[in-house]
Formats: sequence, C-alpha cells, structure tokens
Amino acid sequence: MLTFHDPSRFGRREFLKVGALSLGGLSQPMFGKATASSYRPLADRSVVFLFLHGGPSQMETFDPHMEAPAEIRSSTGEIKTALPGITFGSSFPKLAKLADRFTIIRSFVPGDANHDIKPVMGKDSFGANLGAAYSHIAGANHPETGMPRNLALFPRAVDPATQAGTMSFGNFSATGPFGSATAPFLPGAGGLQQQNMKLKLAADRFDDRRGLLRELDRVQNSLDESQRSGIESSRDKALGVLLGGVGDAFDLSKEDARTVERYDTAPLVRPENIDKKWKNYNNYVDNAKTLGKLMLLSRRLCERGAGFVTVTTNFVWDMHSDVNNAPCAEGMGYMGPPLDHAVSTFLEDLEARGLSDQILLVCCGEMGRTPKLNKTGGRDHWGNLGPLLIAGGGLNMGQVIGRSARNGGEPNTDPIRIKHLISTIMHSLFDVGQLRVTRGVPREILTMAEHEVIPGLHG
Repeated sequence: MLTFHDPSRFGRREFLKVGALSLGGLSQPMFGKATASSYRPLADRSVVFLFLHGGPSQMETFDPHMEAPAEIRSSTGEIKTALPGITFGSSFPKLAKLADRFTIIRSFVPGDANHDIKPVMGKDSFGANLGAAYSHIAGANHPETGMPRNLALFPRAVDPATQAGTMSFGNFSATGPFGSATAPFLPGAGGLQQQNMKLKLAADRFDDRRGLLRELDRVQNSLDESQRSGIESSRDKALGVLLGGVGDAFDLSKEDARTVERYDTAPLVRPENIDKKWKNYNNYVDNAKTLGKLMLLSRRLCERGAGFVTVTTNFVWDMHSDVNNAPCAEGMGYMGPPLDHAVSTFLEDLEARGLSDQILLVCCGEMGRTPKLNKTGGRDHWGNLGPLLIAGGGLNMGQVIGRSARNGGEPNTDPIRIKHLISTIMHSLFDVGQLRVTRGVPREILTMAEHEVIPGLHG
C-alpha cells in the first residue's frame, strides 16, 4: 500500500511499488477499461449486496397481501407501483415509481428463522463472505486501480460517530476455505490497512507538483534500462496516486456536494422523532444517518474497481415489538424511508451514469417475518419466506418472480433459495463457462456457480 511519511525517503523501492500497482487515475471511473476478455474468467461487473440485518417483513415491504385478514396484511397499508396490478407496502413510494427498474422475488425461502448472515456468509457459501470467493479468483486488488476487490461497509465507513459493525450473528469478514488474503476491506474499522490507504506527505510537498515530478525523475534515472522500461507511462500514474490516491474513493468530500445531499437519508428520520424507549434506538438512528451515504460510497468503490461490496447498517430490522424493537407499523416509519430513498437514489444514479448493467444490487435479510402479527403489533422470526429485491446487472428487470401463499407465509410457486441467489451472483461476477475450464478454481466456487440461477432473470 502507499504510505510515504517523509518525502525525503521516497526512493526507488517506493516508486517501483507505485508503478507495480499501477494505481493511477483513481479519480476517474474504471468501468469500460476492464473488460471480460481482459480478465477472464471475470465479467465486467460488480455486486453491491445490501444486507437488511435483523430480518425484514415480506408483508410490510414488497408483498402486502391487503386481501388477507388484518392480522396478516401489511400493517402500513399498500401503494400502487409502476407495474400494473403490483403493490408494495406504503413505506416505499419512491421505489414504487421505479418498480420497472428492478425485480421482486415473492417466493424467496431463506431456509430458517435464525439471526445470522446466511445469504452473505453461511453454509451455501462454504462459510465465506461471498466477496471472498470473488476475490479468490479476481485477486485482492484491482490490477489497474489498486482498489480492494472485496469490501464491507458498516456505518462507521461514512460516520465515525456511529456504532461498530454487528458481528455477533455472523462474521462479515469470514473467508472460509479461500484464505485470509480474500477477506473484505473494512473502511472505518481502523487499523494499519486503512491507514495505509492514505498518503502521508507534508502539505507543502503535497502541493508542490514540480517537486514531486523532480523526485520521480530522480528515481527513474537511478534505475537500470530494464527497470526503466515503461516508467515514462507510469510516472503520471504514480503522480496521480500521490495527488489523489486510492483513499480518495473512500472520501465523500471528493464527491459533488449535490450528489451527497441527494443520497443523504439523515433528514428523513430525525433522532428526536424516534421513541427512545426502544433498546435499538441507536440502531434506528445509525440506519437513518448513514444508509444513503453508504450506498453512495458503494457506487464510488465499484466505479474504481471493487467487485463485491457488502453494505449493512447493523441490526435494525428485528420487528418483534418487544423491549428492543418497535412494532411493525412504527418501526417501518424508522426504517422504510431510508431504505426507500437510498435504494431509489442509487438506482437513478446508476441509470444516469450508464452503470445499471455493470452493477448488480441484491437486497435482502437473513429471514422474513411471521404471517400473523403478534399481540403487540410485531412479527416474529420466520424462515419460510422473506423479501428479496434484485436490480441491474444486465438482468431482466420490471417483474415479480414467484407468488406467496394467501397467508404470506410460504411460496405458492417453486421456492427460490439462497443457492439460487448465490448462483445468480456468481453468474454476474464470472464468465461461468470460462470459470469451468480455468485451472485451479476451487471446487467450492464451482459448486456455487453451477447451481440453478433464479429463473426469469437471465435471457
């Protein structure tokens, strides 16, 4: 990584490290530079996995069942969408207008009712964060930008005043059989790795472009002919690192202020309007403060070469209506507006930038919620059905796949399981045909990729 504490110590070894990493041009998007043919068996695509930790309700999100009795149907009512005959829970007016840009799966079966992170890391991914499997094939860093291939974003990635990421129900950094080098980079988590993403130069030298160029020329002249080959083209790249650096991608102050404001979810749910009697009060606050900016950060990272970005705002979607959690109707008032705004803004931004086909968004939790409200207006754990949203990635959008039973508790069509979801993700990240004939691909990755994909999304 790039850490120059003292410009006087910038020498041959450091310069070669910069040149080898080819970390230039980080202020510019990378899509279009790396192609599937360039990095076989990789596809020119990234995945953002927005994990709704705690388990969202299928009724209050995208399958309201308003024809059912009051104890079953959405406690927040419903809203019409851009798709004829399809309604969502009323907490999602912005997403309802964009329903033709994504696909809802109404027959998704998480498999059990445990609090864990099984769609991202579990038995179906062989105990590894899905991004670790990707990184095992793609490498730890993008070969042109140096951007980590696999990242996990918690609230502290955009706001250091928020709580630490929740790891008690599953380790987002787990690498399973793929080795520690494939672990996700955790911006905001501190440690040497993140510190090394920041260039440390005295301010006067940082501003002295000519001085930096002279220093680079001095190092170049000290190299022998074989080492000097190609350095001319690398010099501007190295300077781009020094003046910008991979750390810029993580710095939202480098983004257009209007774009940051457009993503910001903090104004939607003010802390003073959240009932402090709930023990998860701080979770609700952190979710509202950071979700939009986390989605913006994920877009910036994907533009610069990240391949798999996990986004989560801690344990906020538990919906029991107990000492910890608000009832469904009240809780959706805390959680619905940030999700509605963050995801819709993300989708609109990708469309405006021409990135909808290059970035696949997956949005789900670890389970769903009981078909019937409990006596205090909450819903308890339920593994037989849960909400799943998929957008972009060059797949077929503007549809609802599958149906749920009349009680909203299980599929009424063929179930879509986590294995189907993982295979769909693998097919987005890799040329699976090429993957099969690539020497040294682990059996576990081939197993994940060769399961049946979600029907109706491809072709």
